[in-house]
Amino acid sequence: MTWSLLATRLSPLMAILALAACSPEPREVAGPPASAPEAPAPAPSREPAPSPEASGETVGGDGSAIDLQMLTSQDLDAEPLAGELACSFSGVDDSLLLVARGNVASDDPAFGAVKVSGYVERVAAPGGFDAMLDGASFAGRGKTVVIEVTGPAEGGGESPPRPATLTYKRADGASRVFQGLWTCGP
Repeated sequence: MTWSLLATRLSPLMAILALAACSPEPREVAGPPASAPEAPAPAPSREPAPSPEASGETVGGDGSAIDLQMLTSQDLDAEPLAGELACSFSGVDDSLLLVARGNVASDDPAFGAVKVSGYVERVAAPGGFDAMLDGASFAGRGKTVVIEVTGPAEGGGESPPRPATLTYKRADGASRVFQGLWTCGP
């Protein structure tokens, strides 16, 4: 092949390459026009929506609700708790949701009771009475009950109540948070 023949065959290719190098960037082709303009998104709320935990709803698990009920004197008579001193958690409506008793300066567990869906269930926490003063984690068959003190004592006296939460956790992963007061003493 001679140079002149090669040049005539490559000339159109060189022209195409030169044009491609000089052409502007490709643009996206616009789609069909929308039939109606989209409404602007609502402005975000300055206050976050309450989480299910904060609102006291059951979260997770098999979907069934955690129903803690008020302990009565008959319930506590049927499930006597040993120990020198007691702590209790009362909900915002003054319903007694957990009672636990333990011995002072003891490594023996403190034992407690909660009433779930009509049944009184026992729970235990390590460390006796002293370990319950600032909250505790109680365990029982298929459940954990965590008391977390959230503020200073309200009022005076020997056993003033303190704001707290009770978190009931089921073995299936469900949990529910209750707001109330934690009181420990004679």
